[in-house]
Amino acid sequence: MSITVAALQLAPTEDTEANLDLIEQMVRGAVDQGARLVVLPEYAVFTAPAMDDRFVDSAQPLDGPTVTRLAALSERLGVAMVVGVNESAGEGRIHNTLLALDGGRVRATYRKVHLYDAFGYTESDRVEAAEPGLPETFEVDGLRIGMQTCYDLRFPETTRMLMDAGVDVVALPAEWVPGPLKEDHWHTLVRARAIENTVHVVAAGQCAPTGAGNTMVVDPMGVVLASLGEAPGTALAQVDPQRTAQVRRTNPALSLRRYHVRPGAPR
Repeated sequence: MSITVAALQLAPTEDTEANLDLIEQMVRGAVDQGARLVVLPEYAVFTAPAMDDRFVDSAQPLDGPTVTRLAALSERLGVAMVVGVNESAGEGRIHNTLLALDGGRVRATYRKVHLYDAFGYTESDRVEAAEPGLPETFEVDGLRIGMQTCYDLRFPETTRMLMDAGVDVVALPAEWVPGPLKEDHWHTLVRARAIENTVHVVAAGQCAPTGAGNTMVVDPMGVVLASLGEAPGTALAQVDPQRTAQVRRTNPALSLRRYHVRPGAPR
């Protein structure tokens, strides 16, 4: 059974309530167009131009008012959502967390493993990296969904772990910070993860001023099914498991591989 997926592109600000209002408006619009799974960007509920105490001050526990409101929205609209939130993680620290919400409940949680300490940015100043482990996944109408965040895209083993967990779709929220060749890297890596894993990738990014945009949905052969440029908007596409099966018959790379990935840092 195919489903309609939506990747939302927006520019969150430091006003959490305004961000939540915008998220609700955009999710409603996607549902009106038939979306059953909506993927929002990393840090969708709060973003500041620099990684500093503003992120810490904005953070909430997962049973706080922001997640409660988002969960209620998923139930009210009958839609599954993947959304990036700032989760409290002790004194002066946060987790960069993705939540899968459906039917008013948190169905899966992913805390970012690979922090963005690159290209002049130091996410680890305030963010606590999660330990690598077996991924939590969730199901939407018979399709298994896995999650990863932004800079994780540069580590192919992250996606391969999701494949070992049996996912059909990778949800990839991002705040892909603009910079030299960054858009080229994004396009190349999103398509590479789809091609090498023969999987659909739903990549939802922030747009300017904090993100490079270029949200897209890519199929298991690397075909871009829907995409956006620099402006806010919604990328809608169909995820068809028959397409995945056909691609995997043509290119059985997953079944032919002779290396496997296990959690943990290199020794």
